[in-house]
Amino acid sequence: MGTGHYFWAIFYFTSLCSASLANNAKINFREKEKKVLDQILGAGKYDARIRPSGINGTDGPAIVRINLFVRSIMTISDIKMEYSVQLTFREQWTDERLKFDDIQGRLKYLTLTEANRVWMPDLFFSNEKEGHFHNIIMPNVYIRIFPNGSVLYSIRISLTLACPMNLKLYPLDRQICSLRMASYGWTTNDLVFLWKEGDPVQVVKNLHLPRFTLEKFLTDYCNSKTNTGEYSCLKVDLLFKREFSYYLIQIYIPCCMLVIVSWVSFWLDQGAVPARVSLGVTTLLTMATQTSGINASLPPVSYTKAIDVWTGVCLTFVFGALLEFALVNYASRSDMHKENMKKKRRDLEQASLDAASDLLDTDSNATFAMKPLVRHPGDPLALEKLRQCEVHMQPPKRPSCCKTWLSKFPTRSKRIDVISRITFPLVFALFNLVYWSTYLFREEEDEVPLAFV
Repeated sequence: MGTGHYFWAIFYFTSLCSASLANNAKINFREKEKKVLDQILGAGKYDARIRPSGINGTDGPAIVRINLFVRSIMTISDIKMEYSVQLTFREQWTDERLKFDDIQGRLKYLTLTEANRVWMPDLFFSNEKEGHFHNIIMPNVYIRIFPNGSVLYSIRISLTLACPMNLKLYPLDRQICSLRMASYGWTTNDLVFLWKEGDPVQVVKNLHLPRFTLEKFLTDYCNSKTNTGEYSCLKVDLLFKREFSYYLIQIYIPCCMLVIVSWVSFWLDQGAVPARVSLGVTTLLTMATQTSGINASLPPVSYTKAIDVWTGVCLTFVFGALLEFALVNYASRSDMHKENMKKKRRDLEQASLDAASDLLDTDSNATFAMKPLVRHPGDPLALEKLRQCEVHMQPPKRPSCCKTWLSKFPTRSKRIDVISRITFPLVFALFNLVYWSTYLFREEEDEVPLAFV
């Protein structure tokens, strides 16, 4: 056997020994970790019912620092006034009873998955409606115990939280939804919640909401006093801005189109009664259906919303177009009646003139008396001549442009249609100017705090 074979045999034996020693070291290290857990959490050594001491081992309240990571915001319901959020919730406090030897820095922390092994703060979400933990594949929770006695508790939860909304400016509104956390049983003499310094709330990047945008969020304190004492409380205010483009496409533009379609009735012939009636009734029913559909997606509130003003005015314009046709129809029948009366009067006058002409012809054949060349002052023909002269001598009045233009339309019904063609669009344009200037360039009713994160 050569020298090379001896060298490789020695190298192989050395490698086996090194691997065996490393495995033994790992086993020994895990054994030490088990001993540490038994040492600090063994039977009779740690009581999870007793809260930790205060800062520096004093008898003051235990300090628990909170931070959140918002993973997603699923839905924001206007009709239920609630929103659903999924978050990673973390608590951190110091329990000096859990100090242990870190084995020269090799043991960074101990990990537990059973929360009942150590003392836990009795935190609850005061505005929670529903909530659940996540248990797939394993419960999404862990507890880390650090050598200095610091405890980190982290869990992933999904919550449905109440969010009281003010819908006066809907759908041009902003809503503030809160997440409130408080102690249920420990008063501020025993337990105090504080926000973690630095960055207490994080939000996932590219958070997408269907009809809202998360603009800002604010962390604050909300301690409450009751008959049983004062309890520590934290809150996060989330400021949501409603996306207006959806409502512009689905509500505002269709309502404008319905109002404009109702004006087509002004351009139809007055005698087209079926066409004008069906157009007016159809647009009115469609507008009413649109309004009821909008209200069905909102809670019944006692105040007037911005969308109520819009739909109410649009419905009024459509209804006004239908009433305008009723007025035109009445005026048309009145014009027809007057025309018939004038025709009858002209027929009577013509018949009287014909009778007088026949009588005059008969008298001229019977006698040849000469008529006087100068008429008496009481002669009706002379009075008519005098009246015409006076009219011609008076200075002519300059007619106004509106009267001149309206004089082109001889009947009242036609004039009503022509006036409506101009009046309805002008009034609707004026309403749009007032509406959008009021709601788009308004002062915020509830000023948003400036201390947003």
